[in-house]
Amino acid sequence: MIRVKIATIVVSNQDRARHFYTQKLGFKVKQDIPLGGANWLTVVSPADPNGVELLLEPQTTQSNVDAQKVLYVGNIPITQLHTDNIHQEYDRLLGLGVAFRNPPTQMGPTYYADFDDTCGNIIRLIQA
Repeated sequence: MIRVKIATIVVSNQDRARHFYTQKLGFKVKQDIPLGGANWLTVVSPADPNGVELLLEPQTTQSNVDAQKVLYVGNIPITQLHTDNIHQEYDRLLGLGVAFRNPPTQMGPTYYADFDDTCGNIIRLIQA
């Protein structure tokens, strides 16, 4: 059976991404392997340490930069992260200085709030 183990998020600065995803979002570093100039850096939710890893992949080509910019300028989230209580998480993250593009907004049975990860991406926080 095929399953998702790693999902890639291209970041403009790997050190800043490490700080944001661990210190602000609360993820834990799962793998941090030096590869000569960059690291194989993955983070996981402490609630699911053996679950999907987010690979914080540094920009390495102009194509990466261009694709990331198109999504960012178009207000298109690169990925979605789930929470059981979006209002509580929104307030917590606001208190930590996370820049949201919108407050929790209802869309059908789902609530969402988009934020900037400080590394060139819009991330969508959802409660479904």
